Amino acid sequence: MLQRFLPDIITYDGTQLSSHWAFRTQGILGDSIVSFQGPCRVMLAEMVDLEDVRKNAPIFSHNMLHFIVEHFDTDLEKMILRQRMLMAIIKDVLMENHGAKLVRNGDDLYYGDKKLSVSIATLTPVSTMIHTGLNIISKDTPVKTVSLKDLGIKDEDIEHLGNLICSRYSAEIKEISLARCKVRGTK
Repeated sequence: MLQRFLPDIITYDGTQLSSHWAFRTQGILGDSIVSFQGPCRVMLAEMVDLEDVRKNAPIFSHNMLHFIVEHFDTDLEKMILRQRMLMAIIKDVLMENHGAKLVRNGDDLYYGDKKLSVSIATLTPVSTMIHTGLNIISKDTPVKTVSLKDLGIKDEDIEHLGNLICSRYSAEIKEISLARCKVRGTK
């Protein structure tokens, strides 16, 4: 599992959820998790969450910590399970390192009634992908949100947080693969 934090500010607009995005833009070939920070502006035409489209609820944030995950298999249910695992990892990291008392509800993280995250898993013709975004700031978001700053995380710690979450996700994927290989079949 390849991983990288991208130092450039990138606006997430939904087009990043397309096969080989990490390879086309960064030369990262294979299963990967890439993190970066930047605004989030997903208009209805680019949204893959049809429930949000039906609600006419575009996604917006001035600054988020983004994660793009791609696995080269086409099992969407498995990817949704990986998405939930990623959210549990993020919750654990924020609790262990920052004392954040978050609640995971499906594929979203909340602090009280305020939402920290957006997340979606989808299928491309050759892969499955996840986008997860964590609000770095909460100003002007279309729903009630909490931010990493509200949780006490400083701007200079965002890259470290992105790398830590990517490392934890990669390690979990490796451990799952090894667990699958170490058992014998039963009769």
